[in-house]
Amino acid sequence: MAEYYFMSQLPSLDGVSENMALPITEERFFELCQRFLGEKAQQEMSKLTLTPPKAYEKSTSELVDAWYRSERDLRLALAKVRADKMKKTFDAENKQFSVDLMKVARTAVEMESPLEAEKFLNQYRLDVLEMLRPMNSFSEEAVFYYGLKLKLISRMRQFNADIGEAAYKNIYNSIMNGERLEAIQ
Repeated sequence: MAEYYFMSQLPSLDGVSENMALPITEERFFELCQRFLGEKAQQEMSKLTLTPPKAYEKSTSELVDAWYRSERDLRLALAKVRADKMKKTFDAENKQFSVDLMKVARTAVEMESPLEAEKFLNQYRLDVLEMLRPMNSFSEEAVFYYGLKLKLISRMRQFNADIGEAAYKNIYNSIMNGERLEAIQ
């Protein structure tokens, strides 16, 4: 019953454009989670992240597990395409990637602008999350969906073209100098 009351009072994130202020902050959302969710769901929310754990860890949520699998596969596919482009080897953990996922990874890697590539990948991530959206809008799974979507939208709002370009050049130079970077943190 608490999830119903909680979810019914949250503002919609659908249709939020880049120029609009977010209707709720992550901090406020997590405050509300502490107030309305049970202990088990609160623990899951405290661990919720856009970056999947490197080693698979089962969560208490099917949606979160599916999100982590999807994000892990995307990151591995991106790393594989980047390595192939530089004619380097990359251990993709013997993963077989779908044709669609490889197309997304190749498109992102071929984009001139790292910011545009991130926007493209963010839209892909939002589309994946939308496919995972639970049918019951008043469940714990719906709360996790909302939390992930809020994190994705918030993340995109933090991008700064100048800082991003400097970081991109730094990462690119470290790769070209043979330093090993992880595809998944």
